[in-house]
Amino acid sequence: MYRSRRHFLKTSGAFALGFAGLQSFAGCRSSARGTKVPTTNPDPFGSLLADPDGILDLPADFSYRIISRMSDDMSDGFLVPGLPDGMSTFPGDNGRTILIRNHELNPDSGPEMGAFGPNLELLKQLPPAMLYDAGTGNTPALGGTTTVIYDTGAQRVESQYLSLAGTLRNCAGGRTPWNSWISCEEYVSSAGGSFAKDHGYVFEVPASMKQQLVRPVPLTDMGRFYHEAVAVDPSSHVVYQTEDRHDGLIYRFLPNVPEQLDAGGRLQALVVMGQPSLDTRNWEEQTVRPGEPHSVRWIDLDDIHSPDDDLRVRGFDNGAARFARGEGMWYGRESVFFACTNGGSAELGQIWQYRPSPYEGRTHEEGQPGTLELFIESEDPGLLEHADNLTVTPWGDLILCEDGPGEQFLVGVTPAGDLYKFARNAGSQSEFAGATFSPDGTTLFVNMQTDGLTLAITGPWR
Repeated sequence: MYRSRRHFLKTSGAFALGFAGLQSFAGCRSSARGTKVPTTNPDPFGSLLADPDGILDLPADFSYRIISRMSDDMSDGFLVPGLPDGMSTFPGDNGRTILIRNHELNPDSGPEMGAFGPNLELLKQLPPAMLYDAGTGNTPALGGTTTVIYDTGAQRVESQYLSLAGTLRNCAGGRTPWNSWISCEEYVSSAGGSFAKDHGYVFEVPASMKQQLVRPVPLTDMGRFYHEAVAVDPSSHVVYQTEDRHDGLIYRFLPNVPEQLDAGGRLQALVVMGQPSLDTRNWEEQTVRPGEPHSVRWIDLDDIHSPDDDLRVRGFDNGAARFARGEGMWYGRESVFFACTNGGSAELGQIWQYRPSPYEGRTHEEGQPGTLELFIESEDPGLLEHADNLTVTPWGDLILCEDGPGEQFLVGVTPAGDLYKFARNAGSQSEFAGATFSPDGTTLFVNMQTDGLTLAITGPWR
C-alpha cells in the first residue's frame, strides 16, 4: 500500500525532507526551509496490478519483458553470468542503448554461475591477458561485467557480450560522463589461497557497440576497500564512492587528469565540519536530523592499499564521518544521492543528498563548502526497507531498489519526499538491483538478482 510523505510524517513511519536540488525541475514550491509542497499527485502511476505470469507487478498500462537470463548464450560464445547487480546505460549508434551490467559473483560461486560453463569448458576461448585473476587452481575469479546492445524502439536485444572478466563480487559501480562504467569489487583479499591477485579495487569498462573485452586494470589510487557504488560530478570530474560496511566512509577521488582515472589521483574521506568522527547512523542516538544541511570538508587518506580492510577505521579516527552500509549512489540535478542500507534507529535505511561546492576539489572550496543532508530515514518497512541501488529518473524522482527480507519493491521518491511503490517482485524474494533508464527515457532496466533476470519496463512515464 502506498502512503504519502504526509502520512508517514503523521505516523512517524519515516522522515523525508529536502531534495532542493530537484525542486525547480519538479515544479514544487517551498513552504518552509527543507520542506516541499508538491503540486502533482503524490502517487503518480497508480496502484500495482497483479502480474498473471507471477513475475513483476506494475501499475496499469506498464509492461515488462525479460531481456536476459542467467546461462543464456551470448553473442561472443560465452554464457550470461548469474547474480546481475549494478548497471547503467549509454547512448549507442542509431538510437541504440548500451547497457553495462555487473555480476556479483563471490569467491565461493560455482562455475555454473559464471560465463564459462559448468565445467569451465568455454574458458579456453578467453585470452589469458583479458582475465584479471585466473586463480591458483582450476577456477578463476568469476565476477565481471557484461554489455547488452538494446534497441528500445523494437524492444529487443541485438547482442550481448562479456566485457570484464576475472574480478570478484562486482556489486555496483557508476557511469562516467566520458561514456564508461566503473565496476566495483565489494571484497578485499590478498593474493594466495585460491586467487593469484589482490582484490578490493575498481575497474573501468568503456561503453562500446563493438564486441569488446576490456584489458582489466585495477584503478589502485581509488583505494582498496569494500567498494559499492560510484558517482561522477560531470562539471568537476570528481568521483564519489560508497563503502558497503556497517561502519563505512564516503570517499571522493580527485583525478590527476580529468577523464583518465588510470593516471592516478588523491583519495579523500568526508568530514562533517565542527563534528569530527560523526556517527551518522542514528543507531543509538539521533546525531543527524532530516532536512538539516551540514557543511563538509575532505581529508586525505594514507596507506590506501592496506590489505587489512582498515581504511575506514583509520579514516574515522582522523575525523571522517561514519555511515551505515553505503550502497547505491547516483549523480543527478546537481547533487549526489546515496543510500545507506541499514541506517536509522530502526536500521531500515537512509537516503542522503550531497551538494558539491562550486569549487569542489579546488582552491576556495573551504570558503564555500559542499553540504550533506539526510533526505529520508525510514522507520516503517511497509514504506521503505533497505534501499540499495538507486537512480534519478528523467523527470526528477528517485527510484530505489529494495534489498530486505520478504517482499521486494521498486520504490519511487518525488522531489517533495513522497514515496510510492512502482513495482513488486511477484515471483520471489530476490532483491532488485541496477535500476537505470535508457538514454531516450523510454525504458527502465532492472535486475532481479538471485533470479538471474534482467528486465526492460516500458509505459506512460511522466
